[in-house]
Amino acid sequence: MKIFNTLTRHKDEFIPINEGKVGIYVCGPTVYDYIHIGNARPMIVFDTLRRYLEYRGYDVNYVSNFTDVDDKIIKKANEEGVPASVISERFIAECKKDMEGLNVREATTHPKATEEIDDMIKMIETLISKDYAYEVDGTVYFKTRKFKDYGKLSKKNIDDLRSGFRDLKVSGEEEKEDTLDFVLWKPKKEGEPFWESPWGEGRPGWHLECSVMSKKYIGDVIDIHAGGEDLIFPHHENEIAQSEAANDAEFARYWMHNGFLKINNEKMSKSLGNFFTVREIGEKYDLQVIRFFMLSAHYRSPLNFSDDLVESAKNALERIRTATSRLEEIIEKTQNENITDEEKERLSDIDTFIKKYDDAMDDDLNTADAISVIFELVKYSNTNVNETSSKEFATKILDTIVTLCDVLGIKAKVEAELLDEEIEKLIEERQAARKNKDFARADEIRNSLLEQGIILEDTREGVRWKRA
Repeated sequence: MKIFNTLTRHKDEFIPINEGKVGIYVCGPTVYDYIHIGNARPMIVFDTLRRYLEYRGYDVNYVSNFTDVDDKIIKKANEEGVPASVISERFIAECKKDMEGLNVREATTHPKATEEIDDMIKMIETLISKDYAYEVDGTVYFKTRKFKDYGKLSKKNIDDLRSGFRDLKVSGEEEKEDTLDFVLWKPKKEGEPFWESPWGEGRPGWHLECSVMSKKYIGDVIDIHAGGEDLIFPHHENEIAQSEAANDAEFARYWMHNGFLKINNEKMSKSLGNFFTVREIGEKYDLQVIRFFMLSAHYRSPLNFSDDLVESAKNALERIRTATSRLEEIIEKTQNENITDEEKERLSDIDTFIKKYDDAMDDDLNTADAISVIFELVKYSNTNVNETSSKEFATKILDTIVTLCDVLGIKAKVEAELLDEEIEKLIEERQAARKNKDFARADEIRNSLLEQGIILEDTREGVRWKRA
């Protein structure tokens, strides 16, 4: 398998540190609100990477964090008059619901920043002892220029940089030894959560969190570090600097970054009115369609989200599901149990499709080409399987389509459709749950229906529903 490595700027043969095992760290969301459609892309892409590596026989340790202490979380907590932990725990739970809807599997470990503070303090102490960091009035800064390889990931020249990036500044630039130095620890402000440290009460810098959590749950050296391309600088660059300075080891062997997502060819922003959460998108589309749409383009390519393109993805996914439904029907009805000699010869065709699929995925996770192979297999199925085919041959093709889709996290089989009366009964149960203020159960019912293609609309006249 070859991976386009952001560090080297070309496709490198993937060779794990330990044979048969892969450690992947993916930067997770800051949990102050529902995740947006831009957050969904790296979640889907790197979940697919994990699935493919497991399909190829690797034991994958997949770590993706939750940033559960941050200025935005604190701001929302203060607005609601609740502790910051109430906000973060609420939206971690909501994030997991959306991930489930997108068929993103739970990470091996989902560490939370607030549970790893002791190790963060230890890494800062190590950096200070090695003269890579210094403290000024309760703030600890990293000496950026002292790290000789700074800029190796982003290819930025340190002399051309300014400190205008996200460094969690807590006071004026005058206290820094160098304007490029970034924060490792910041002192508390009134109304903020804080932890005890050798430098006073405060909390860690954003960049430090991932360095510490990846070290604890994977080790000093990560096989693959991944995230959106907006994190290359300064976040990932700063992670490299502080980790390699502290650990005296390479931080990550391979760096993977997904491209930006645009909405109708414009950058997503609340001011433009084109900012959509996954939850909002899920009101309109089956989230399986969104996953299929995301994987229909190469992960490094910019991706444009529009209703027309998503409708096209919906129709494409329907073609696959129509083919699998047809195969299931043939398998159920055919009287021919055993494979014929002619069909045995055709089995090599299926092996050819599988190899072509694997070759696409081995080429820097080219899901777009892999999906094209699945459509070739669907066409082959429609042409070569009919009511005279054997159960064994039809089953082999069905299983192959389902397996290849499953690697992509795509559900190729149509779920058994709920009857109208079953839907009405669940809606009644949801209404009763809301009346009893059991909002967790109400949300659970809504999400369950959504997964089965049933969209609910709360109106003044009551609840209306429709099939997606």
